[in-house]
Amino acid sequence: MHADGVTAGWGVRVRPAAVCSWQVDPEGVTLWLDVRCGGMGVELGGRRLCAAEVVSREYDNISAFEAAQRFCRVMCTDPLLPKAPVYGANNWYYAYGRSSRGEVLADAEYLAGLTEGVENRPYFVIDDCWQRDRYRPDGSYEEVYNGGPWIPNDRFGDMQSLAEDIASRGVRPGIWVRLLQDHSPEIPEDWRLAHTGGLDPSRPEVLAHVAAVVDRIGRWGFRLLKHDFSTFDITGRWGCEMLYEMTEDGWAFADRSRTTAEIILGLYRTVLAAAEPYGMLILGCNTVGHLGAGLMHMHRTGDDTSGLMWERTLRFGVNTLAFRMPQHRAFFDIDADCIGISDKIDWHYNRMWGDLLSRSGTSLFYAVRPGTLPADQEQELARMLRDNAVPRKAAEPLDWLDSALPQEWLLDGQKADYSWYEPWGLRVACATGPVWEKVWKEVSRDL
Repeated sequence: MHADGVTAGWGVRVRPAAVCSWQVDPEGVTLWLDVRCGGMGVELGGRRLCAAEVVSREYDNISAFEAAQRFCRVMCTDPLLPKAPVYGANNWYYAYGRSSRGEVLADAEYLAGLTEGVENRPYFVIDDCWQRDRYRPDGSYEEVYNGGPWIPNDRFGDMQSLAEDIASRGVRPGIWVRLLQDHSPEIPEDWRLAHTGGLDPSRPEVLAHVAAVVDRIGRWGFRLLKHDFSTFDITGRWGCEMLYEMTEDGWAFADRSRTTAEIILGLYRTVLAAAEPYGMLILGCNTVGHLGAGLMHMHRTGDDTSGLMWERTLRFGVNTLAFRMPQHRAFFDIDADCIGISDKIDWHYNRMWGDLLSRSGTSLFYAVRPGTLPADQEQELARMLRDNAVPRKAAEPLDWLDSALPQEWLLDGQKADYSWYEPWGLRVACATGPVWEKVWKEVSRDL
């Protein structure tokens, strides 16, 4: 709360044993503590649960943004941070699941060329496309399944040699995975959550399976792990659908003795422990940031940006960069998602988004098909990557108290103004649910 030059903050320390949410209304401030096990009561069996540790601070004569930064450091005193800025490329927002070994190596070569001579080397992240069942048996694109088993399909072949080939081009190899979605026939049905079909992370055998997958990826030679979808695979809901209840009533994990928050923490600790021997960075996507702080190096701040619709980049890139920025390097490094570069989005807008990311102190990842950018745009992209490769002070949104899409920013002590809106304004009011599904189908046909 900010008024008359004073900012007050209330919160809970990171990694609580409850799912915590706040409500502000004319009667006051309310903290909701969900200590259920899934959608049913937890059975503590006589143990005492410390649900959360509440903290508060009041700050005078500093900006609301600086106060929020300081307060995030009160909530988290032990972040797990990368040693250097993490940046590079990802193939999702131009390939959208259609890729191959040869195309990935072309992507890596292109990234290496754009960053030639930069000491801090970039990462190329292979997104959803490499797993065995991503395609139908006839080789056509499978639109409805993006889970495991986490072994490569024929388009990618041996993953260890692929990681070596990426590294030989002067680029660090990274990879995407959906750890709780796996239809391997050897997995028993009782390992699954009935309401989502996802693996139940309260089961020790599921955590052992997750650890084995992460270990395999580490042995292949990948050094950045982007694990995705686990919140949805556990709860059956996207964040915007949760309100004060993270999940529906009437179901529970196999282990009834722990809360949902404790079980999610167990999953994150398992991933970190399996990744640590290989020095892998962990990027959590569709993960709970307040639970992941201290257990993951990086965190995706919002839903997907887009290489097809500028409105998604505004809603889930610009917005979440601004409003999650106080957590940057207090909880983890922020990843506000990619610059999706294609002829569907005017370069004028992507250039602004890329410029902000490159100077924000947070990660810049781009997605573009090699060889499609004009020379001047390619030079601008190379400049953005070089700018992002060195440590920078966190960007400050100056008009964030007045706008959901801040246009005025303070970047390394210099003011910058970005005019985000297209001439016709925002065309899509809701980016999830039936409206978005209809739009996505239309865009998919274009793609």
